[in-house]
Amino acid sequence: MDESPLHTQSVRSLAELEAEITELAGHFNAAEHRWLTLIAEFDRRNGWSDRGCRSCAHWLNFQCGVSLGAARERVRVAHALEGLPKISAAMARGALSYSKVRAMTRIAGPEIEDYLLSIALHGTAEHVESLVQKFRRAKEAEELSREARQHAGRSVTYLWDHDGSLVLKARLPAEQGALLLKALDAACEEIPTPHVPAGTPAYNRPSEPDERPSYAARRADACAALAQTFLKQGAQAMNGGEKHQIVVHVDEATLRDSTAGQCELEDGPSLPAETVRRFACDCSVVMLVENEKGEPLNVGRKTRSIPPALRRALNARDRGCRFPGCTHTRYVDAHHVHHWAHGGETKPSNLVTLCSFHHRKVHEGGVVIQTLDDGAFRFTRPDGRTFDSPVPVSSDWTQLPLSHPNRDLRIDHKTATTLWRGERMDYGLGVQVLLAQDRRGRNVPAGTNA
Repeated sequence: MDESPLHTQSVRSLAELEAEITELAGHFNAAEHRWLTLIAEFDRRNGWSDRGCRSCAHWLNFQCGVSLGAARERVRVAHALEGLPKISAAMARGALSYSKVRAMTRIAGPEIEDYLLSIALHGTAEHVESLVQKFRRAKEAEELSREARQHAGRSVTYLWDHDGSLVLKARLPAEQGALLLKALDAACEEIPTPHVPAGTPAYNRPSEPDERPSYAARRADACAALAQTFLKQGAQAMNGGEKHQIVVHVDEATLRDSTAGQCELEDGPSLPAETVRRFACDCSVVMLVENEKGEPLNVGRKTRSIPPALRRALNARDRGCRFPGCTHTRYVDAHHVHHWAHGGETKPSNLVTLCSFHHRKVHEGGVVIQTLDDGAFRFTRPDGRTFDSPVPVSSDWTQLPLSHPNRDLRIDHKTATTLWRGERMDYGLGVQVLLAQDRRGRNVPAGTNA
């Protein structure tokens, strides 16, 4: 009876297992370099653009199953390697992992490439990552003023606490922070609070927290008031207009049949009828009846092309842009598959949510949406190709060692093995060397900040 592969592997020595693991890591490194080289060329030639994708990263997310953040990093590293020939060559021969290369490409340039490569070959990925982080912090301290550091470090983050509360964390430049505090103070003055006359006995005073809110609690209420005010009024206080509203005048026949007629922005240029139909998919509509002289006879009330309740149901169903491969979940439009100007009904089966990019692809780009029997949507390009599930990518790793000799690569168990033997990493010295080489490469005199 033949031995099973599992039994055969179990009797290998640990040294044999270790050798195969490290050798295969070298093959993975070389294959990843080849993959990055192809990605750089694919992106340079805009190979993703005819697939209806927003970028090469979105195409990798759609076709190769790479998360969007990781895909953006792959594209960045792929292009960075084109300017780092020594690091690129080391990865091509299997000696450098993607983790090390990804870290180095955040700071690497011709003036410090040699030193970084030496650190990467003799150190671990953690050594490289730590050195890069420390060098970047040193550069920021050297190059950015106090105000510029505040601006560069601004952020607002949030998380949902275990009790369902929203926890906000903000880091703002001093000027923006003062502005926010002034706005909160002003909003606090507008929020009614119980008035307790002086001298009121303690046993007659409100005891519930909600009846006597602290100033911190009032500021929380003020935050909600600011949000409600902005959502209702937009940026009127800043620009004196309705930021997210545009007015388009269009003849009914022009909107329906693309015939000659009025189709233009208010106090602005004319627009293609198809573009206006994209606007009209999800907008407020006012019907205006005019006589032959253009004088208004009757003005109807403003209505939504998609009622709010239906829009909420649509958002719950689609949860973002439905275009294959798109990851956008916010700021999406509701699109009529069969436009209401052409008689299409405003109902869930005739509606689909799209981000602005893909909404434009459908209207101005000629992509056709078809509703399938099971409620799914099919997207068809003008050339007849459809956007369906991505083609599965081969995962047969056994072909890697077979293909590399054809490219004159000789990879063994030592190729990808780190040369580090446990000695202590002196990050201070490493940062000093990088700064010195960086200045020398830019011809900056020692002792100056630049």
